[in-house]
Amino acid sequence: GDISAMALPIQAQPGQGGQWMQSPQGITGIPPGLEYMSALDQIIVKQKIEILELLTGCEMRNKYDVLNSVGQQCYYAEEESEFCNRICCGPMREYVMHITDNSQQEVMRISHDFVCCVGCCWCATDSSCGYEVKIEAPVGNIIGYAKQQSSKWKPHIRVFDANRQPMYVVRGPCCWGCQNCFCTDDIDFPITDLTEQNVLGRMFKRWAGCGREMFTDADTFGVTFPADMAITSKALLFGTLFLVDFLYYEQQKNNNNN
Repeated sequence: GDISAMALPIQAQPGQGGQWMQSPQGITGIPPGLEYMSALDQIIVKQKIEILELLTGCEMRNKYDVLNSVGQQCYYAEEESEFCNRICCGPMREYVMHITDNSQQEVMRISHDFVCCVGCCWCATDSSCGYEVKIEAPVGNIIGYAKQQSSKWKPHIRVFDANRQPMYVVRGPCCWGCQNCFCTDDIDFPITDLTEQNVLGRMFKRWAGCGREMFTDADTFGVTFPADMAITSKALLFGTLFLVDFLYYEQQKNNNNN
């Protein structure tokens, strides 16, 4: 069925620091719940370790703490998906990612529809083969999309507005999977304008430590952007992080586990 229509109980909890970021006041003219974005120039997304998944190997629903640069929690993210889809389809599964604020109100929704054979980097552009997420803020109001583009090897993603007009390009390195106990640097995905000449920010995957990286798929990601960037643009880039996670790193971990 349509999982986006299902009710999902969200139990938002403060992150590891135990402190929520204070919501900025007096901001108008933006999607409700995105006030936090106005004060941010960096967002860190830390996937939670699922003990049952660690013990059984069964893929559980992903849950994330969303933090600012000093570790205060600004949002909480929880995946909604069907168990059989997670087992049979892995990272290509249909899912809805619910983004809630500290009052447990859903302020954003990122969704991916299942498409057979999605994810091929050779034929992703202008076809159904490209992995795509839809980003809503608030729920029911589409603010844009992020979609995988064709490439020979390096990750290539474009971010579009609600009318599917391209806005940003995100490219990754050819060694996007090379992170281990001897290579612990961040893996960078520069964000550029459409000319690809002006770097506006970056997405990155952090090294989480040997134990966490080897035995779980609980990754840590982040995105940086100008503090004065439009709030909806910040929200689009934040939503694109989940495409990067599912398309490149859930696939890698699932392959390793198999």
